[in-house]
Amino acid sequence: MSDIKTSLSPEATAFVEQAKKDAAKAFRVLRETRTISASGTVGFTQRIPGEEILVNLGYAGPWGDDLDEVRVSVVGFDGTVYVGNARAAGAGRYTALFRKHPDVTTISHVHTPYLGAFAQAHSTHPFLYVPVQRHRFVRELPVYIDRRQAEVDFILDQLKRDAEIPGIIEANGGATVWGKKGLLALADFILLLEEGAQFQILAGALGGSRQLGPGVLQQQWRMSGLIPADAVVEQDGRIHYAEAAE
Repeated sequence: MSDIKTSLSPEATAFVEQAKKDAAKAFRVLRETRTISASGTVGFTQRIPGEEILVNLGYAGPWGDDLDEVRVSVVGFDGTVYVGNARAAGAGRYTALFRKHPDVTTISHVHTPYLGAFAQAHSTHPFLYVPVQRHRFVRELPVYIDRRQAEVDFILDQLKRDAEIPGIIEANGGATVWGKKGLLALADFILLLEEGAQFQILAGALGGSRQLGPGVLQQQWRMSGLIPADAVVEQDGRIHYAEAAE
């Protein structure tokens, strides 16, 4: 990228280039699967490994001249702008999260039709879709309603309650989700979240979604490696670990 200042290291420059490619793929998949709403509200912020610098990656939306365009800005935790227009990219919106949670690699604010329905209802989003629950102990996304508190402060409060919470529902808007395994892994999680929200809402025509059946959590958490193969999980999610052999 010709507009990157030389103060970015070669490694950081290469990371920005790869992040741009990953974002283009994510935007295309989310658009073509109709995961994002028609207006195309979605973006990613990615931490450059080993640096206090963030890469903001914006989707041009349905009215852009190039649907595959990725709008890039690169901004330091201290506000230093290396690439692009920091104000247009919303730089700094989630810096506090990255400061306080160094294991978080990526965050995305996204509007999707079915998560958006939960947002309109001011409802938390319970995980009743197995692929969403498989890799995490957290059972739902909390809902952010009172915007007199900054969104990032609400997020930090939720993470104090449970450090494994992966996102929030933004009342009357969309959702904000984050992850620890990079941009494409987070995009996949967004797709699964929206898919689960869709199925749960469609189930309303049949009396509503049911809680996960007996043995589901034990099966899924063993499968994903969250618990050992000999651990037992009760219906309410309580885990009993086998006693270590003496």
